[in-house]
Amino acid sequence: QVRLVESGGGLVPPGGSLRLSCLASGFTFSAYLMSWYRQAPGKEREEVAHITSASDYIRYAESVKGRFTISRDNAKSTLYLQMNSLEPEDTAVYYCHALVQIDETVTSYYGQGTQVTVSS
Repeated sequence: QVRLVESGGGLVPPGGSLRLSCLASGFTFSAYLMSWYRQAPGKEREEVAHITSASDYIRYAESVKGRFTISRDNAKSTLYLQMNSLEPEDTAVYYCHALVQIDETVTSYYGQGTQVTVSS
């Protein structure tokens, strides 16, 4: 079955960096657009960035442009999010996401999430 497993979260001071990873299995990772979402306490889940299957198109939320970089390694079925110049407002649970089609059914999948806390 489809599995998305995030890792790399933690506690960092403002201005710090973290690199999140998402290991995918159960589907042809290289064929799908992949996304990172985040959800802060009391707020709705929002898309942070997405990347096409061949990495030829990337889009970022305005709030993270210039600070975050999304990338992927299709040979390793892994999605990454490099986060630099972190701010307290970046504190959230970060989720890997994929819309996967199996036969005629398209299903939205999220991982279990990884907590990122930016605080001094």
